[in-house]
Amino acid sequence: MKILQKIAIFFFLVVMQSVVGQSGKIIISKEQAIKKGIYSPPSTENSIAVAETPKPEKEKKQNAKPKQKKEKNNILVTKNDDDIIISNETDSYIAEQLIYNASDNLGIKYRSGGTTREGFDCSGLMYSTFKKFDITLPRSSYEMALIGRKIEPTEYKKGDLIFFRTFGGSRISHVGMITEVNGDEIKFIHSSTQLGVIVSSLKEPYYQRTFAQVNRVLE
Repeated sequence: MKILQKIAIFFFLVVMQSVVGQSGKIIISKEQAIKKGIYSPPSTENSIAVAETPKPEKEKKQNAKPKQKKEKNNILVTKNDDDIIISNETDSYIAEQLIYNASDNLGIKYRSGGTTREGFDCSGLMYSTFKKFDITLPRSSYEMALIGRKIEPTEYKKGDLIFFRTFGGSRISHVGMITEVNGDEIKFIHSSTQLGVIVSSLKEPYYQRTFAQVNRVLE
């Protein structure tokens, strides 16, 4: 209350000085000032607003629900993911899953002897992809070409292994997996020495020239 009284007296003196400066007449009492509308008694209520004390950060964090971490699962699931579309009845679901898993490595660099995301060679990509589904392929492209059934162009479909002779001669030296059959165009995923894991087309001159055969290991 003493502080408020002092503030009131201060403003009263300021007002008096202002009034004297404007009219030359001195108002000698507080009652006169009130009547002239240039002064009003100070409120007895405390005019200083007390801000709401914010909750400490620690308390907020404790009350917050923990975020559930999503784990990406590339292994065989009971229903199709949104980005896996089985286009027709001839497409095997396991083939679609193999393609999905192999495609998860797109952009990974080439690494001789590599079978992990640190780097893949061509047979290493196929070996690790099929291994996730408990299908153990031989470790080299040459040996992979000896398993399964060699098929004709009219039979090609997703999930078939496609082989090339990139060093010339008759020996198989490169392997990929067919990801799309669109008329006479065959697309396949593989790990190339220059670009790492990519999708290429059999219509590209280099792969047309070095193409050897297609094998089916999934019946």
